[in-house]
Amino acid sequence: MNNTQNQKIAQVTDKTLIVGVDIGSENHYARAILARGFEVSKKPFPFTNTEEGFESFVSWIYNLAAAHKLTKIMVAMEPTGHYWFAFIAFLKKCDVQVVLVAPQHVKHSKEMDDNTQEKDDRKDPIVIARLIPEGRYLIPYIPEDVFAELRVAFNRRCELVEEQVRIANRMIRWFDIYFPEYRKVYGRIDAKTGIMILKRAPLPADILGIGVDGICQIWKDAKLRGYGPKKAKQIYFAAEHSVGMKGGASVRWKLWQLLEEYELIERQLHDILQLIEGLLYQIPGADKLLKIPGAGLVTVAGFLSEVGDIKRFSDPKQIQKLAGLAVVENSSGKRKGLPGISKRGRSRLRWVLFQLARSMVMFNPEMKAYHQYYTTRKENPLKKLQSLVAISARIARIFYGILKNGTEYDPTMVMKDFNKAVAA
Repeated sequence: MNNTQNQKIAQVTDKTLIVGVDIGSENHYARAILARGFEVSKKPFPFTNTEEGFESFVSWIYNLAAAHKLTKIMVAMEPTGHYWFAFIAFLKKCDVQVVLVAPQHVKHSKEMDDNTQEKDDRKDPIVIARLIPEGRYLIPYIPEDVFAELRVAFNRRCELVEEQVRIANRMIRWFDIYFPEYRKVYGRIDAKTGIMILKRAPLPADILGIGVDGICQIWKDAKLRGYGPKKAKQIYFAAEHSVGMKGGASVRWKLWQLLEEYELIERQLHDILQLIEGLLYQIPGADKLLKIPGAGLVTVAGFLSEVGDIKRFSDPKQIQKLAGLAVVENSSGKRKGLPGISKRGRSRLRWVLFQLARSMVMFNPEMKAYHQYYTTRKENPLKKLQSLVAISARIARIFYGILKNGTEYDPTMVMKDFNKAVAA
C-alpha cells in the first residue's frame, strides 16, 4: 500500500492524464486535467450508468490521452453511496487506474476556485481532479474471491442484527402497552416457553381463558421438560393482575407478525453464521486467530472481512489507520491538546476491534494484564475506555503478525512490551 504523501505525489508525472468524475445515481460527469492543473477537457463529459456509458467514457479518456501524448491515466472519484461500485469494477476490467478522494476534501476544496459553496456537475469533477497532483487520494481496495464473499456475508449479518433489534424494540413497546407484566416473568422477550404461550394466547385475557392447565399443556405438547405448574402459575398470576390495555384481533395479529419476523431473522442469522464459518476457514491463518482466548467467530470474521488480504499491508500501523485508531493531537501555539484517535477510516473495523478488546479483557490473561496496567499505572493512567482503545490497536498488531508470518499466538511474545513497561 502506497500510503505516504510523497509516494502518492510521485505517482503523478507529466505523462499522466488525471480525470475527475462526479458520480450520480444515473448520470456521471467527468473533466480531465494535466499534472500541473491545466484542463484539457473543453467541457464536462456526461455519460450514463450503463455499459454503453462506461464504454463511451473509456473511449473518451483514451482519445484525450492519445491527443496529448500521455502514457498514464488516473481516474478519481468520490465514493458516493453505492453508485460507484459498478463503475470501478468496469474500469478495473479495462486496466484503468482508479483512486478515491475523501468527500470532506472535496467539500473544503471547492470554495478555493470561486469562493462559493456552489455544488454542480461542472464544478465537482474539476475539484476532484485537482486534488490528485497533491497526493490527496486513496487507492481503493476491492476485495476479491473469499474476502469479497466474507465481506458481503458479514455485512448482511450486521444488517440482520440491526433489523432484529428494531423488531425487538417494537415487541417491547407492544408488551408495555398490552401486557407489561410479561417482561417481569420473562427477562427475555424471546424466551422459548414464553413465545409458545404468546402464539396461542397473546393477551392477558387469552391466558386467563386457557388457564394454568392450558399453559402446561402447551409445553407438554412441545415435549419440554423442567417447566410445569409453578411457572405456569406465575404467568397466570401476571395475566390476572395485568394493567395493560384491552385489545382485540388486530392487537393479536400485530404481535404474531412481530414474532414471525423475529423468528425469521433468527433462522437467517443461523444460516448466515454457518456461511461465514465456512468462508472463514478458507482464509489462511483464520484458524490461528480463533484459537486466541477472547477471539470469537463473529469478531474474527468481522476483522478479516474489513481488512481483507493481509498481504496488501506492509506495516500494522496501516491497519490501525484504516480503523481510525491513529493517534492525533489537536494543538495550537501554546495550547497543548489532548491526544485522541482520528476516527477516520472504516468504522465497522473499529467497532470489531473494540468488541475484541472488551472480550479479551475478560477472557484473555495477557490483555487483562495490559488493561490493569494501563488503568492503574502511576504516570498517565488511562480511563477504562481509553485503555480498551489502546488494547484495540494492540490486537490489530497481534492479528497482523499472526496472519503475515503464519505464526501461532504466543503469550510470551505478547507480554514482552508489558514486562518492559513494568520493569521501567
